[in-house]
Amino acid sequence: MPTETILTALILIAGFYMAWNIGANDVANAMGTSVGSGALTLKRAVLIAAVLEFAGAFFFGSYVSETVQNGIINSAIFATKPILLVYGMLASLAAAGIWLQIASYYGWPVSTTHSIIGAIVGFGVVVGGIEAVYWENVFFIFGSWILSPIAGAILSFIIFTLLRRKIFYTSNPVEAAKKLTPFLVFIVASTLSLILVFNGLKNLNLNLTTWQSLLLSLLGGCLGALISYFCVQRIKTTSTPKEESPHYNPEIAVGLDKAKKHLQRVRSSSTGATQYQVTLLLEEVNALSQSLKEKVEAHTSNADYAAVERIFGYLQIMSACLMAFAHGANDVANAIGPLSAAIGVLKSGVISTHGAVPAWALGLGGVGIVIGLATWGWRVIETIGKKITELTPTRGFAAEFGAAATIAIASRLGMPISTTHTLVGSVIGVGFARGIEALNLTTMRDIIISWVVTVPAGAGIAVGLFYLINTIFG
Repeated sequence: MPTETILTALILIAGFYMAWNIGANDVANAMGTSVGSGALTLKRAVLIAAVLEFAGAFFFGSYVSETVQNGIINSAIFATKPILLVYGMLASLAAAGIWLQIASYYGWPVSTTHSIIGAIVGFGVVVGGIEAVYWENVFFIFGSWILSPIAGAILSFIIFTLLRRKIFYTSNPVEAAKKLTPFLVFIVASTLSLILVFNGLKNLNLNLTTWQSLLLSLLGGCLGALISYFCVQRIKTTSTPKEESPHYNPEIAVGLDKAKKHLQRVRSSSTGATQYQVTLLLEEVNALSQSLKEKVEAHTSNADYAAVERIFGYLQIMSACLMAFAHGANDVANAIGPLSAAIGVLKSGVISTHGAVPAWALGLGGVGIVIGLATWGWRVIETIGKKITELTPTRGFAAEFGAAATIAIASRLGMPISTTHTLVGSVIGVGFARGIEALNLTTMRDIIISWVVTVPAGAGIAVGLFYLINTIFG
C-alpha cells in the first residue's frame, strides 16, 4: 500500500479522533450549564448538540479552520520537504486527542484550542526552529484566551444582573418575566439567525449582502419573539400574594441601590464632618441593602418562583442551541484545520497557504464532535454544570447566552478562542453577581491549573509522536 494512502488514512483517523475528544470535553462544557440547571436532560442535550454542533461546524467552521490551518506556523519553512508538515499535523492531532481523552476521563474541563495550538507550536519549533512559528498570531491567540473569559464573565454578569433587577427585584416577578421574555427571545433568535446567514452560507455558495443577512436575522428574531409571547401567556402562576411577605419586597432593594449612588456622590463632594456623617450613613445603607438582598435571594428560591424558572427553562434551551451552534463553528477548526493542511500536501505534493477547507472535512468534524458528546460528554458536564456555582435556568441562561455571544463574535473574526475559558468565565460571572461566596474557589483553582498544564502537555506529546512518525515513515 502506498505511503500516501496510509498517511491519508491515519490523518483522517486522527482528525476524527480529535473531533471525538472535542465532543467529549468541550461540547460537554457547552451543554453543561443546561444539564446542571435541570433545563435539559443529558439525552436531550445530546440530541440538540447533534443538530446544532454539526450545523455550526459545517456551515460556519471554515473561517476559524483557515486560521488554525495556516496562521500558526510558517508553512514555507517546510517547502523543501512538505512531508514533514504532514507528519507534524498528524502528530499534533494525535497528541491533542490523547491529552483531551485523559482530561475527559478525569472530568477536567480543559481547552481543546490550547491542546491543538500548543501541539502545532511544539512540533513547529522542533522542526523549523523559532522562526517557523508566527509568534504575533500566537500571542494574539494567547491574548484572546485571556480576554474571552473576561468578556464572557462581564457579559453574563450584566445579563444576570439585569434579569434580577427587572424580574426578581419586582413585586410580581412572574408577570415581569412574561413581559421580558419576548425581548430576550428576539435577541437570542436574531443572534442565532445572524450567525447562520451573515455574509451568506459560505459552504453553500449563497452570497447574501450584509443588509439581507440583517433582515433575515431580524425576521427570525421577530418570529421567535411572537411564538414565545403566546407560549409564556399560557403558563399558570401560583405566586404568593405580595401582602404575605411585605418585608421581602424586592423593590426596596432597588431603591436602596439608587440611594447608595446618591450618597456616594454626596460623600465625594463633601468634606469634614459632613463627609464623615455621610460615610456612616452609607455604611448603614450598604448593610441594610445587603441584608434585604439576601432575604430576596432566599425568597426567590422557593416554590413561588417556580413559574419564572420554568419560563427560563425554555429560554435556556434556546441559549443552549446558540451555544452549541457557536461552539461547532469555532472548535471544529481544532480538528479540521490540521487535517485540511495535511490532506492538501498529500494530494498536491506542495504546501498551499490558501487551501480551502473542504465541506466533507467539516462534516467529518461535525460527526466526530457529536459522537464524542454522546459517549463521554457526561464526565465533564458534572464539573461545569454543578461544581463551579449553583445553577438555575435563569443563571444558566445568562451564562450560556453571554458565552455564546462571545464565541460567535470571535468565530466570525477568525479568532480560535477557548470555549472552555469563555464558558467558565461566564459561569463565574453569574456566580459573582451573587457574591464571591457563591463560587467554589477550589474548583476554579483546579480548572485554572488544568488550563496551564494543557499547553505544555500538548506540545510535549506532539514532539514525541513527531519523532516516532518521522522514524517510521521517514
